[in-house]
Amino acid sequence: MLNRCHILRHVSLLRRHIHFSSLPHSDGEVGAATDPTLLGRLSRLLLLHRFPAAARLLSTSPLTHALLHAALRRVRLDPDAALHLFRLAPYRPSLLAHAQLIHILAHARRFPAARALVASLLSARSIEPLFPHLAEVYRDFSFSASSFDLLLRAHADAGQLKDALHVFDEMVKFGCRRTLRSCNRLLNELVRVGDVGTAVSVFEQIRCTGTLPDEFTVAIMAKAYCRDGRVAQAADFVKEMEGIGVEVNLVAYHALMDGYCGVGQTEVAGRLLLSLKGKGLSPNVVTYTLLVKGYCKEGKMEEAERVVREIKENEKIVIDEVAYGALINGYCQRGEMDNANRIRAEMVDAGLQVNLFVYNTIINGYCKLGRMVEVEKLLQEMEDRGVSLDKYSYNTLVDGYCRKGSMSKAFETCDTMVKNGFTGTTLTYNTLLNGFCLCGAINDALKLWFLMLKRGVVPNEISCNTLLDGFFKAGKTEQALNLWKETLARGLGRNVITVNTVINGLCKIKRLAEAEELFGRMKEWKCPSVSLTYRTLIDGYCKVGDLGRATQIRIDMEHLGLAPSVEMFNSFITGLFVANQSDKVNAILVEMGAKGLSPNTVTYGALIAGWCKEGNLQDACSLYFEMVEKGLTPNLFICSALVSCFYREGKVDEANLVMQKLIYTDMIPNCSASTLDISKVAHAIESAAGGNHQSAKIMWNIVIFGLCKFGRVGDARNLFEDLKAKGFVPDNYTYSTLIHGCSASGFVDIAFGLRDAMLGVGLTPNIVTYNSLIYGLCKSGNVSRAVNLFNKLQSKGISANAITYNTLIDGHCKDGNTTEAFKLKQKMIEQGIQPTVFTYSILIHGLCTQGYMEEAIKLLDQMIENNIDPNYITYWTLIQGYVRCGNMKEISKLYNEMHIRGLLPANWTGHVKQADPIVNNQNVDICCLKTYRQC
Repeated sequence: MLNRCHILRHVSLLRRHIHFSSLPHSDGEVGAATDPTLLGRLSRLLLLHRFPAAARLLSTSPLTHALLHAALRRVRLDPDAALHLFRLAPYRPSLLAHAQLIHILAHARRFPAARALVASLLSARSIEPLFPHLAEVYRDFSFSASSFDLLLRAHADAGQLKDALHVFDEMVKFGCRRTLRSCNRLLNELVRVGDVGTAVSVFEQIRCTGTLPDEFTVAIMAKAYCRDGRVAQAADFVKEMEGIGVEVNLVAYHALMDGYCGVGQTEVAGRLLLSLKGKGLSPNVVTYTLLVKGYCKEGKMEEAERVVREIKENEKIVIDEVAYGALINGYCQRGEMDNANRIRAEMVDAGLQVNLFVYNTIINGYCKLGRMVEVEKLLQEMEDRGVSLDKYSYNTLVDGYCRKGSMSKAFETCDTMVKNGFTGTTLTYNTLLNGFCLCGAINDALKLWFLMLKRGVVPNEISCNTLLDGFFKAGKTEQALNLWKETLARGLGRNVITVNTVINGLCKIKRLAEAEELFGRMKEWKCPSVSLTYRTLIDGYCKVGDLGRATQIRIDMEHLGLAPSVEMFNSFITGLFVANQSDKVNAILVEMGAKGLSPNTVTYGALIAGWCKEGNLQDACSLYFEMVEKGLTPNLFICSALVSCFYREGKVDEANLVMQKLIYTDMIPNCSASTLDISKVAHAIESAAGGNHQSAKIMWNIVIFGLCKFGRVGDARNLFEDLKAKGFVPDNYTYSTLIHGCSASGFVDIAFGLRDAMLGVGLTPNIVTYNSLIYGLCKSGNVSRAVNLFNKLQSKGISANAITYNTLIDGHCKDGNTTEAFKLKQKMIEQGIQPTVFTYSILIHGLCTQGYMEEAIKLLDQMIENNIDPNYITYWTLIQGYVRCGNMKEISKLYNEMHIRGLLPANWTGHVKQADPIVNNQNVDICCLKTYRQC
């Protein structure tokens, strides 16, 4: 024992030399000239174990590399002498000397010391490989073959697979046998890093040498085949091993069961479990937990719970946190948080502690649903129980807040994460980038991108894709393309996902020529075009109505053997509606059916949206009920199309009824179609949005807009307040809609109150918001206050637009102050804003009202000279002015002009009353209504 400790102390000393010295080249070879007398005396002293005397000898005569190599050769049969000689070296011995010592230790079967020496060499990360020196010494000493096996195992354990494979191949040339244990180490490491193909190749070479696999080899290879998706081959392999008498352990069957569960064949895995007892193996908690995970993955939660009950009823097996955690994770993945919490309570009742994995699983489930209030309660519970968050916890929280749009909370979480010793990773930054992009805050996303680079966090493909997609969706095409160039310069981006993102972005903004150019470059980059690439281009052309080019791309795609998909046909359906060829829609549906493709939710969405666009509510509703009968759930797009169409047709009650029918509220008594049940409709919208809170917000905005549009401003405000109480976060559109609704209904003070509330939550009112306020003030007769607000716009950093000027001009004209109205028109031009047909029509109406017909006609001539075509309202305003003056001659001239311009109603017979369906209405109200529709 003392001798062994003595040797290990020497190895420890050697390790220090290796770590703290650089590796010099050898001064000479083993056979280089040395002083024979000195070599002889040194060798004798070492072999006699007179180590102090050897040290005194070397104090007067230097120990050169050549002398060290020669002395090691002399004492190669005495490992103690070799170790002490190494200790006497005043420098770090060369790799050749290390190779000599490794062979000496291995030959003496001092494997622990030899392994420690090899491991220390590999950890020093020498540029020069050790294998050639081992080979040279092997030829010189004629031993020890086991040194190569030691090196093979050491490389495998260190994860240096390229070197390990080199040793594996070269050993055979020296006639050295690889031990099965070392081969298993190599195989296991190859499978661990996912290099299954190489693992299979190595295994075949092992078998060719006649080496019989053991139980560990079988388990490793079963895992390898399953990870490669070759579960049937794994099963055949295990069966073959059993047939030749090789022991197959429980680990191998676990690998096989995991493989079956991974490909959705959990029932087969269950049958395999039942067969284990017949093979003399006893299933343990891991065996059953694999089944729980498999059933959860397939969504068969009742079966998963049944397996958990079996574990609990089996007296030989003690259920653990992993089994419960798998079941809880299954429910969380499906969004069934009540069931997840029920299982957690059952777990606690069983005497088990809720561990970090379970907490993380439940946090992730709540975060995906946007239920951050529950998450914060859970965090408090963790703090009370002394469970600390890990990096996964923090990243999950950041993702949850980003999904909710609470970016300030997301950054607070990042700060807490850093304070607790965790650094932000690329994943963290990617999550934040995605959060900003979802909120439409693309400038903030760009600032974060630069901060990421400044902090040395290297962006990956996902980072680039997220920001590229965000730029395209925000309409910032040039910035997207500049980022794309930067991405290529970084050596990233030449992959199918990124290229498809750019092609998709270009298609969405209708820059199809550039999209096709990039499509052509994919071949140069050896980036294979996939079905998605072709579908994206087809979709782009369909959305602009170019069905000819879309069809040609489809033909090219099919020539490559890529089959048409439901998504492709969905694009063609949209294209037919865009191209006003809805009569061909049925032919597309027939072709889909002939190819064995069934319409999906998106197909129905395209059809319903198309018919809604054409005002065909009957067909749209029929399709809606058809998809429901087929078990398809209407999504946000479909709901939005139907509700918008109902609102457009003025059928507000029907729109509300459609909302409630999403959850079959027609089966619930006392449910009024004209009064929204917020809780029920909220559930419907959340279901339709599929957990996407931004989509749900759009849907609520549609409902609020519809109510405001048809004068139900009180209902809209009540809905707004109820939604806020339930956690709804209004955006600019929500406030702008309500402000316009209140302003148009005469509730100007309430509108200004909403503007203040908007500022209070950090939202910046835009020109649309202020146009609504100015319109409300003008409509209520408070033009001076409207002018004051207009004058403050520049100080708020907001530029007035044509609608702003038209509204104020209309206000002045209604006050009879045409002088101020014309001053505003002049200012409008000076600001670079061209007057529109609405501007001239309002001014003409103001002049006609005051009887200035000559000036009104001059203004008509001026607008025509400025290439602005008068419309029906312009002429009718003038006609009404001349009617009041009794000048029928001028009226006849105006009718002739209208006839030439094609502005007369189809049923006109020359009678003023017949030609004017709104003769008793205020024409300017129509003009203003059209103006505000542009908001």
